[in-house]
Amino acid sequence: MAPHKAPDASRRSDRSRRAIYDAALALVGENGYRRTTIEGIAARAGVGKQTIYRWWPSKAAVLMEAFLDLAARAAEQAVPEGGAVPQGGGEYGIPDTGDLAADLKLVLRATVDELNDPLMEAPTRALTAEGIVDAKLGAEFIEKLLDPQLALYVTRLRAAQEAGHLRADADPRIALELLIAPLTHRWLLRTHPLTHAYADTIVDYALGGLTPRP
Repeated sequence: MAPHKAPDASRRSDRSRRAIYDAALALVGENGYRRTTIEGIAARAGVGKQTIYRWWPSKAAVLMEAFLDLAARAAEQAVPEGGAVPQGGGEYGIPDTGDLAADLKLVLRATVDELNDPLMEAPTRALTAEGIVDAKLGAEFIEKLLDPQLALYVTRLRAAQEAGHLRADADPRIALELLIAPLTHRWLLRTHPLTHAYADTIVDYALGGLTPRP
């Protein structure tokens, strides 16, 4: 008779965490941040409420970790399409092929795909909206998710400056806002469709300027 094998606690924990992540993201997308509760997440995930409180101190902590996990998975899936690519140490960064415009268009197109992905869109909108009125949540959203992504742009733009492909006196933090802000504005307000063609045009305008060329 084969010996009884004890359940793998780590696998059980991973399954529970994944179920909690999925439940939290689904509920915040369906009901909004404020109407999402620990009790609701636990019920949707099929776990006890105390299981959640054992791992996270608050609803905000659950949702933030779930969203960071979702963003990480989205970044990994974007790699075959030419989005953020692994750099030294396994971190992700914006490609540097020597063609700044092409590299930025590649990444902005991947961003368009993420924002248009139904799995990403609902929780992103909910957390973004709540972060506007909840200063603490907004600061955490910026620190843990937004700033690390913006740092990738800063790194790529500084490399372009060193290579002479970008004005030496340009502030990379302001330059990246010329790329990111239009996408965010159109996506948040739904003023017009968010497309790859629009992303390409943003890069052309940001790098080429709007004044007539001699």
